[in-house]
Amino acid sequence: MTMMMAVNTIKIKKGRADEVLARFAEPKTVHTYEGFVWMEVLKSDTSDLDYDEIKVCTTWEDESYFKAWAESGRTRRMHKESPTAQVSEEEKPTISAELTTFEVVHRHAPAK
Repeated sequence: MTMMMAVNTIKIKKGRADEVLARFAEPKTVHTYEGFVWMEVLKSDTSDLDYDEIKVCTTWEDESYFKAWAESGRTRRMHKESPTAQVSEEEKPTISAELTTFEVVHRHAPAK
């Protein structure tokens, strides 16, 4: 078994990143799934771009756990019921989202 990381890169309309980041401030159901290791939410320095960008990174014990979470009815309902699911495109803070998965090859902890 090999740990894996899923990275969802979300482009956000300029000035609205904090609105999206607030949704990740508290743990969600993903934290309760078997095989979940941790989540990191990163905000890019996009001062020179016309959009904001965040990356939602989840690490899993292996890909099978990630797939079980991603394909669960609970996860699908959560995304359909998100605060922006029912608003018009003009009102949505997000521009696009792209999911990339990675095998965790090396990970180093601080020296003791």
